Amino acid sequence: MNRSINILLGVFLLPTMLVTIYVGLDLPIGFLKVSGAHLPYKQEIFLGLGLMLAILIVRRSIRRWMGMRIVGKADRFKWNQPVSDRRKSRVQTYLWLEAFVMFVVAAALYVTSHEAIAPTIAFLIGAVDNVIFSIVGAKNRFRVGLSSKALIVADREVTLLYFSGLRKVSKHQQTIYFDYIKELQLSFPEDCIQDEHKAEFYQKLQEQMDPERVFFSKTMAK
Repeated sequence: MNRSINILLGVFLLPTMLVTIYVGLDLPIGFLKVSGAHLPYKQEIFLGLGLMLAILIVRRSIRRWMGMRIVGKADRFKWNQPVSDRRKSRVQTYLWLEAFVMFVVAAALYVTSHEAIAPTIAFLIGAVDNVIFSIVGAKNRFRVGLSSKALIVADREVTLLYFSGLRKVSKHQQTIYFDYIKELQLSFPEDCIQDEHKAEFYQKLQEQMDPERVFFSKTMAK
């Protein structure tokens, strides 16, 4: 989810930067027969790009906060623990790095052209949200929850793995794979689980599986 959103943000950032440079530097483009400062509907173009960027950023934010809220209700899960310190440290590093990049992009857009206010605000919202989310998550709010129906990992992104249609659970290196019917395979990193809780986690996970339908690989115990 987070990777796909970042890709889409990059896709929309490219035309946003091009239009911002074109307008801000008042560049002439022959086939348009108009310089950047006199581009028709430039406000509408910036507003449209800003709205698309804001929608992507807000959508990711809502999913993150909802995931944190759901997994924070530990009493609703059969097993629920904070992610490992190693995982939390890496997640926070990525969140702060994303926030820094968004802030730099917002500053660059606004400095290049004050008319790019809508995209600027969108990236500032993303930067502030990342900072707040990182601060709140540091208080053991990044967690892994296991219920009778699904496994949810909520940190920088939300990973939701349902048990319906599941056929096999296995581990390769540091990744746990869930294989479903119709050749669907989902996964999540094992380092989300604290080392001292891994044995308990695997036991609780296996207890949720129907042994007649789901193959639980022996590698899971290693």
